[in-house]
Amino acid sequence: MIEMELNKIVIDEKRHDQLIVLKEKDGNRVLPIVIGLAEASAIKLKISGFNPPRPLTHDLLQSTIENLEASIDKIIIDKLEESTFHAKLVIKTGNGVEKVIDARPSDSIALAVRAHAPIFVEDDIIKQSEIFNQEK
Repeated sequence: MIEMELNKIVIDEKRHDQLIVLKEKDGNRVLPIVIGLAEASAIKLKISGFNPPRPLTHDLLQSTIENLEASIDKIIIDKLEESTFHAKLVIKTGNGVEKVIDARPSDSIALAVRAHAPIFVEDDIIKQSEIFNQEK
């Protein structure tokens, strides 16, 4: 698995689909993922430091996980099927048990930025996406 980090969020409110770009943490490969406007906005709001007066959905889920004495250990984007990415939330319970939960990459990344959790992508997914842009 390759550790990646959020590199860019491209929001165009006139379109239904938005784009997030993950970049290899210790490399140059990138992985663009098309997501919905609501999820892109949730990610952008959090990284911009905006604190809503009431919890938004991803904030609520993060708070719930913490109140259950668990934490988001990492997220894994592990499958690309018919142009759809699949992800897993890896949650550690208070007694150290790992729970793996199926999730959309957009929701997983929105939670990862809240929990400061690492994002991993299977190497085959990066290869399948056929994106090997070299950033300078």
